[in-house]
Amino acid sequence: MNQPAPHHDEFRGIAYAGGAYFLWGLVPLFWRLLGDVPPIEVTLHRVLWCSLFGLLVTLGRRRLAQFWQIVRTPALMRALAMSSLLIAANWTLFIYCVSTHQLVEASLGYYLTPLVSIALGVALLGETISRLRIAAIGLATVAVAAEAFRLGHIPWVAPGLALSFGFYGYVRKLTPVDSLEGLTVETCLLLPVALVLVAWWAVDGTGAFPGPTLTRDALLIVTGPLTALPLVLFAAGAKRIRLTTLGFLQYLSPTITLLVATLILGEPFTVTNLFAFGCIWAALALVTLEGRFGFLSRRVAE
Repeated sequence: MNQPAPHHDEFRGIAYAGGAYFLWGLVPLFWRLLGDVPPIEVTLHRVLWCSLFGLLVTLGRRRLAQFWQIVRTPALMRALAMSSLLIAANWTLFIYCVSTHQLVEASLGYYLTPLVSIALGVALLGETISRLRIAAIGLATVAVAAEAFRLGHIPWVAPGLALSFGFYGYVRKLTPVDSLEGLTVETCLLLPVALVLVAWWAVDGTGAFPGPTLTRDALLIVTGPLTALPLVLFAAGAKRIRLTTLGFLQYLSPTITLLVATLILGEPFTVTNLFAFGCIWAALALVTLEGRFGFLSRRVAE
């Protein structure tokens, strides 16, 4: 069978990865439909239904052997146990942002994530850092300081999102597992806790599930595939496109979230917010341009 032309494959990769970031950017509108459910309970339902969905997809892909190979490898399980706690914390904090109308802060947090990843690479992996990246981290620090001045205290929402997802990315980078299978193992590790608490609340009559309407029950069940689908699209896209292209696309999600927060949900966007976001956008521009020109210079040298 003839292989597809490279530019066709790259087009599909951009479509897949772009679709993932597009869904991640719009997903706050879905979480708003569950605004009466406590964030920790929503996270437990994400764990419950995502693990079941992941297991079904694993069976459908005929990758059960690979799944059990991960489970039988202690080093992988230790790493995924750590990443499961990090992603659960990130999910809970993000849903908290939605329920407390702090999506602008959440967007800032996800803009900060690439810069946190750079800092972790230097601190934990011994990666070298250029002057431009040092300047970018400095601008990010100024942005957080500006938010602290506006709030009157040290902000924790945006740094919390950035740090939890940044460390999650660091752990997963060092864990050689398939994206969906890794997510399935992560959620299965938390599944006993989720099952016990959801069942306890259901018997006690204080839980959201089963709810007063089938609509809310259906929304809670949909949290599983809604959690897994963007990751599947992202993994499919990342295999087909260059990292520089993926780097540009990663800013799509927080940009959409920011637009949703301000234009649809009516959250305020202050002058201080504008200054803080301006610092982050400038920092990301420095990193992106350095990566772009570094890639071009290497190609010329070759």
